[in-house]
Amino acid sequence: MPAFPLLAVDIGNTSTVIGLADESLNLTHTWRVRTNRDVLPDDLALQLHGLFTLAGASAPRSAVLSSVAPPVGENYGLALRRHFMVEAFSVSATNLPDVNVELDQPDAVGADRLCNLFGAERYMSTHEYAVVVDFGTSTNFDVIGRGRRFLGGVLATGAQVSADALFSRAAKLPRITLQAPQTAIGRNTTHALQSGLVFGYAEMVDGLLRRIRAELPGPAVAIATGGFARTIEGICREIDHYDETLTLRGLVELWASR
Repeated sequence: MPAFPLLAVDIGNTSTVIGLADESLNLTHTWRVRTNRDVLPDDLALQLHGLFTLAGASAPRSAVLSSVAPPVGENYGLALRRHFMVEAFSVSATNLPDVNVELDQPDAVGADRLCNLFGAERYMSTHEYAVVVDFGTSTNFDVIGRGRRFLGGVLATGAQVSADALFSRAAKLPRITLQAPQTAIGRNTTHALQSGLVFGYAEMVDGLLRRIRAELPGPAVAIATGGFARTIEGICREIDHYDETLTLRGLVELWASR
């Protein structure tokens, strides 16, 4: 039975990224939708069918799922089984025998972080180590060693979560768009908030990357991905590459390596 198109679904706490890949493992279509824990399998099947129809894409023949929101991942699996006759492969540390998770509790690592491990491999041709900075609801720093070793990392509050917490506790502060102002010194409340939330966050990322690199025995390449990566592109000095599709592409490459 043909395996392509391959559907890749990366389910995060805030958004879900969906892609279709062809026989060459290239992503031909990608979509980003809001993660909703209340949506049922039939609703998800309708959503998927609508996306495929709008893009003029064929229905998937196989699927791979990464989920940090277990009810949603299970519902996607049911939707694919019932309506597309596809049995999805669900990523976890326990079903990837060629990955070495060097944590105290290996099965506690999130599926998206394992996908990042595979997505980062193309950047490691001249480096023994890589650090993937994944800007999502939380900001994850995934430290990866050559030979598919997941060495550990850092978990920090996401930029939007920090902003929402600030606005909820300071009622008079205006809600703002998270974008970089022209100068660090703000001349009004909006620019001052943008400076603190964007420039301040970028400095946190740079500082943590310097600390991580100092603890590694060899040079490490740093790759940024996730929605907020576009905002801090060109601001962070310690990031070498920006790759918006790294996690989704890693999911496809992970599926192909089984």
